[in-house]
Amino acid sequence: MNTLINQNKGQIYTVLRQFWGYNSFLPFQEDSILSMLENEDSLTVLPTGGGKSLCFQLPALLKEGMVVVISPLISLMNDQVNNLKDMGIASCYLNSTLSSKQQRLAIERIREGKIKLLYISPERLQNRDTIALLTSVRPSFFVIDEAHCISHWGHDFRANYRNLHMIKERFKSVSVHAFTATATKEVQLDIIKQLKLSNPKIHVGGIDRPNLTYRVIARNQILKQIVGVLAKHTNEAGIIYCLRRKDVDVISEGLKSLGIDNVGYHAGMLDKERHIAQERFAREEVNIIVATVAFGMGIDRSNIRFIVHAGMPGSVEHYQQETGRAGRDGLPAFCYMFYGGADFRLWSFFAEKSYEREILMKKIKIMYNFCTQPQCRHKLLVNYFGQDYERRSCDACDYCLNELEMVDDALTVGKNILSCVVKVRQTHYGFGTGHVVNVLKGKLTDKIKHMGHHTLSTFGIMQKESEVFIRHMIEQLTGQGFLFKEGEFLTLSVTDTGKQLLYGEVSPILAMPLLAAKKKEIRKKTTERRDKEWAEIDQGLFQILREERTKLAHQKGVPAYIIFSDKTLKDIAAKKPVTKEAFSGIYGVGKNKLESYADIFIKVVKDYE
Repeated sequence: MNTLINQNKGQIYTVLRQFWGYNSFLPFQEDSILSMLENEDSLTVLPTGGGKSLCFQLPALLKEGMVVVISPLISLMNDQVNNLKDMGIASCYLNSTLSSKQQRLAIERIREGKIKLLYISPERLQNRDTIALLTSVRPSFFVIDEAHCISHWGHDFRANYRNLHMIKERFKSVSVHAFTATATKEVQLDIIKQLKLSNPKIHVGGIDRPNLTYRVIARNQILKQIVGVLAKHTNEAGIIYCLRRKDVDVISEGLKSLGIDNVGYHAGMLDKERHIAQERFAREEVNIIVATVAFGMGIDRSNIRFIVHAGMPGSVEHYQQETGRAGRDGLPAFCYMFYGGADFRLWSFFAEKSYEREILMKKIKIMYNFCTQPQCRHKLLVNYFGQDYERRSCDACDYCLNELEMVDDALTVGKNILSCVVKVRQTHYGFGTGHVVNVLKGKLTDKIKHMGHHTLSTFGIMQKESEVFIRHMIEQLTGQGFLFKEGEFLTLSVTDTGKQLLYGEVSPILAMPLLAAKKKEIRKKTTERRDKEWAEIDQGLFQILREERTKLAHQKGVPAYIIFSDKTLKDIAAKKPVTKEAFSGIYGVGKNKLESYADIFIKVVKDYE
């Protein structure tokens, strides 16, 4: 086996350089590739941007026969096949976008052994004709992409994925390889069980995305907050995620009214409208898309520089998947989340209607805690997925960058608020946040006089603090599990953990609301980091290279990143190659791309000089 591995390694690096234009692998890619070359079943979990596709595309070129890739979305198949063709790798898909004639031609090429990678959906794999076709050509191995879709514990469960165990039943001697970016230990075990993998090799890369900077901010004037983010990312690509369709429409139109070009995307739009929006974004005709979570899995645009969540996602898995769409090229990217208590209520409402209520509510509470407990965001995400985070500071989140001003005496603040909740509940079943804030502020409202709450010892105990401050504290105490909101009117009550706080046995971690001075400091830091990133890159040349890439993408009818990634363009803009030999040393330039594009981009460099 060791002799075979050593032989394979030489071939692996030759193919890597020839087709992808890379000189080295990212972590765990080589291990995953060797599993496929050794015909061992495997599960590979790599973060978005960790190069999962290369793990199965490269060994397909080293093995006899054709690899079958199961993919959940047509758009994902299309982009992968277009990218492979651009690198000179024979591939195709069978899906509903093909005419009868195109399907026949594709099947002929498969039967003639001219295809190395075939992409199909899980539904098509269960078609009798498809099974007969694959049985006749005997695939070299099967790949299950986005494998988390197979698990009830996953965040993107798809029923048709549950039937994929039929691969091991019908193709007994053919290895199966599952790939995903987000899978807890529970999901990993479920994937292995459902696919009936035989003694699989398990490759789990670090879940952390160190190139992403996370910021979590209480929501107030959301359109104004989003415009503030966009001001930091002029001419950069970004996705703005909303929880509801109407939020997409309101924010998209609001940005347009301010002269900010964008497209909207949600399930309530016509198929044609959604397709046009997605195509415009993928082909870089527009840089900003405002969307519900219906958008995203099939998007492979590598140069997304920021993600905005206008509301809290329903789980850490969703958050990891959605923020993972930024910075796929490994360059710095930024993730902003604006959250509020209403988000928790909305997700809880949906959870109540599900037969998996307990699982969903657990995920919602963990996500809300992520929003409201000031800690290293990278550490919290890594720990959630069962991994350790060794660094003391990530230097890439609001907490570690000291952008959050911490409350000096958080225990006293917590005790004051919880004491007030206990005292107002003694005279009535319960009261919501607004009433508790008024009592703490010492506001003599009619309701407070009627209930006699102006006589409570906690009346006016926080009169020097602003309402914004007190509400922010209540949200954090709720998210951290000291308070609980219940019933139709979201009345506040103290939890068992909250009682421990009242006795001084535990203390909350509380952050001040973000003030204008702090926001200015954050903008300055973002600008400094961006300037450092561009230090050795000619930005003028980079923009001209982007324009040339966009023109070529239009001519070919493919997304711009398929021509070259931003990372490649930045390497060109830094090194300014004027010969083919020099161009061959650019990051991401393989043999086929060298022949296809070197002369075009060398001319751009020469004309610029």
